[in-house]
Amino acid sequence: MNKKYLEKLEYNKVLELLCSFAKTYIGINKCKNLKPSANVEYLLNQTYESYNLICRNGNVPISEIDNIDILIKNLESNFSLTASDLLKLTHILKTSRELKEYFCFNNNEEYILISEYFSNLYTDKQLEKEINDKILDENTIADNASAKLKSIRKFQKDLSLEIKNKLNTIVHSSTYSKYLQDNVVTIKNERYVIPIKEEYRSKIKGFVHSISSSGSTVFIEPLSVFELNNELNNLKADEQIEILKILEDLSKKFSSITNELKNNVTLIGEIDFIFAKASFSKSINGIKPAINKNKYIDLISARHPLIDKNKVVPIDISIGTRYSSLIITGPNTGGKTVALKTIGLLLLMAYSGLFIPTNEKSSIYVFDNIFADIGDEQSILESLSTFSSHMLNIIEIVKSATKNSLVLLDELRLRYRSNRR
Repeated sequence: MNKKYLEKLEYNKVLELLCSFAKTYIGINKCKNLKPSANVEYLLNQTYESYNLICRNGNVPISEIDNIDILIKNLESNFSLTASDLLKLTHILKTSRELKEYFCFNNNEEYILISEYFSNLYTDKQLEKEINDKILDENTIADNASAKLKSIRKFQKDLSLEIKNKLNTIVHSSTYSKYLQDNVVTIKNERYVIPIKEEYRSKIKGFVHSISSSGSTVFIEPLSVFELNNELNNLKADEQIEILKILEDLSKKFSSITNELKNNVTLIGEIDFIFAKASFSKSINGIKPAINKNKYIDLISARHPLIDKNKVVPIDISIGTRYSSLIITGPNTGGKTVALKTIGLLLLMAYSGLFIPTNEKSSIYVFDNIFADIGDEQSILESLSTFSSHMLNIIEIVKSATKNSLVLLDELRLRYRSNRR
């Protein structure tokens, strides 16, 4: 279907609304690129199943997921991932598990069109739990991530306490207290130090690690804790090495399921897209229209989906049974253009698998194409260039339309009269 006709009928604005119901980047992208299809009955039934599932189980448990393409490539190249990367992959597993749990309480026979999306999701609850137990957040590995890491951190804690006790002895000593700027122990360059007044810096044997901006305070590491600080830094290095080993081991566990992860991302995006259509349909009080083979439209209490629910005036449109052409007349601002747009837009929505805001007894036909020449001007005083543009559009429609097409023309008689003048 030609893009310009979709825009004339404001189909793009419906897609903008639809996007707001999607949660993932894949779902949003699919909503943006949604196009009417000839496979209307399948799409509407798919939305019908999703709609019923929402009514039964509540909203589908989907939140934003990260694009993991680069992470998968790194895993396939045997690279180790960061804690943050591993949490992103774990979120995929968590989302997949929650989606399966959301769906598994239902009779699959009632949801034959959407059940495969849920059943094909890969889950690994044990791996998911292991990651969450060992990685507390993107910057923190749990002490219990390994026995060695737990031991290293215990030694660190004990050694830090010993260093601080030694320094506190100096800080609270009557001999040295007069040399101190503050009675505190602090850290500079990852080493424990004490703040000494600049004029007494020679009174404390040790290494200067920093000087205050005013120059009045010198941060000195006393010789008595030098070796202890070295040992503590060695433990910190050992800690980082052990953390890298932990991350490497966890990365290897994901390396064996890269295909499953990629498939999960695709399925989550599809589920998000399908349920976005159902949620949007629910928000506009849409119904699944009947589809007839007799080339007629019967829209009962049809409402334009872009007009405020509290202000829109429902209309009944019937064409194709007793007559194949319909002329709508009335005063300016009487709703003629809105009526035409409502017909075209509701059909496009249905062809895209979206429910339409009409009475449940409404019926539609699947036309092979919808053409529209609808202008925004409500005045007969149009310029020649605008008139010429409309005429070229109508010529194109006449050449392209078939007996199974729907043609919507707005203000055609007024344009003709305007051109004669």
